[in-house]
This record gives sequence, structure tokens and C-alpha cells, in this order.
Amino acid sequence: MMRFLNKIIAVLSLAGLCACVSSAQVRQYRVKVKQQYPHDVTSYTQGLFFDEGQLYESTGLYGMSTFRKVDLATGKALRKLDFSDKYFVEGSAILGDSLYILTWTSRVAFIYDKHTLEYIATRSYPRAGWGLTTDGESLIASDGSSRLYFMDKELRVKKTLNVKLHGKPLKYLNELEYIDGKIWANVYTTGMIVIIDTQTGLTEAVVDCSGLLPASLRTSETDVLNGIAHDSITGKTYITGKKWPLLFEITLEEK
Repeated sequence: MMRFLNKIIAVLSLAGLCACVSSAQVRQYRVKVKQQYPHDVTSYTQGLFFDEGQLYESTGLYGMSTFRKVDLATGKALRKLDFSDKYFVEGSAILGDSLYILTWTSRVAFIYDKHTLEYIATRSYPRAGWGLTTDGESLIASDGSSRLYFMDKELRVKKTLNVKLHGKPLKYLNELEYIDGKIWANVYTTGMIVIIDTQTGLTEAVVDCSGLLPASLRTSETDVLNGIAHDSITGKTYITGKKWPLLFEITLEEK
């Protein structure tokens, strides 16, 4: 009996040690601004991404939801799709030759031809739409919980990933970006971005973006940090927020 208890104690001690080690391995970063660009203050940013060097953005709010092909230098829309007032557009991503756009509570996703932006189809979507990105093989979506969904081109779930920070579920995962084999995620209502291991769901790093947008540029309309875009051609990463006047090219530096 004593030998059994000793084994249990040893296992529990090891588990505690692993939890401590895991917690200690969460790296802490702050953002360093390399460049800043104009961003349309009417854009309630929900999705932000590059494809073949071109910046795209999906924006939300009922009656104001759009999808935009954006000129990085000016922040102006080169082309814009407007949505019916009944839809609150959320995350967006391109996989293959198709553009996918989620809606918040309408339980549908829209599919367009990525080259022409011509409408292809509306698909049933059984969850709340939040963020969307791709690893080149799957669409990866958030729904405001601590769970991420890996889906095929037909929006069928192939795998789910439970995201944790310091051993606890990390809720309110929002806009997503796949960068160098990791998932970056905005955590809604915070100035925090987390970097997630795609196999384990463990948060490997926390990026502190607090104070990024100066108080002098904030108004009563300015909302939270949301929007991460990585240009794989240049290797540059950009972030912005809902109704922010600026989009920032950033790098990370350890605290």
C-alpha cells in the first residue's frame, strides 16, 4: 500500500512539475512598431490577411459589413463587396481558389472566387463565426470559445484544438493568422495576442500590444485590437484594431 501511495505522490509531483515548466515556457513579448499605415476608421475589422502580396480585410457590424481589397499604402479599398443589412460579417480567408467569409450569428458562410470576387455559394455554418485563417490545407476557425476548428473546403470539421494558457482553457479567441507553423490569435476585449502550438493547443507565447494605439488617436468610436496579417512574400506582420486609424507593421521583442 505504501509503495502504491509513493507512486501516486511521485506522479502528482511530476505532474505539478510539468505544469510549472509548461507555465514557465510561455514566452512574453511586446510589439515594436516598424512602420505605420493609414487604416479606414469605418472598418470594424474582423478578418485581415494577405494573399499573393495583396492585403484583404473583412469588416463587421449590421448594415456596414464589407469585404475589401485594400491598398496597404493608403488604407483605401481598391474593391469592396457590401453585404445585406441582415448579415454581420466576421473572419475571412482564402484556401485554394476560393475566398471564405464567415458571419457572426446567421449560421452561414459565403464563398467567392478569389480571382474575380464573384459569388459562388452560401453554405450552412453550424457555429458562431469569429476568426478564420488557413494553413494551406485546412480552414481554421474560432467561435469565441477556447476551441479552434480545422475544416476542409466543404466546411466539414476534420479536427478540433483546445487552446490553453498556463493549463487553463483560453476563451474569446477571435481573429486568427497562421504564421510560420503557429496560430496567432487575438483575445477579444484584450490588448493581447497569443501564439499557439497547432499540435498541442498550448499557448507558447503572449504578445502584449497594450498602448499600441496612442490615446490621442482614440475616439468614442475606437474599439478593441483585432486584426493580424502576415505577408509571406515579405515576411512582414501587421496588426490593427476595430475602427482604428492606423495599421502597424510590427516585430516582436522579448520583455
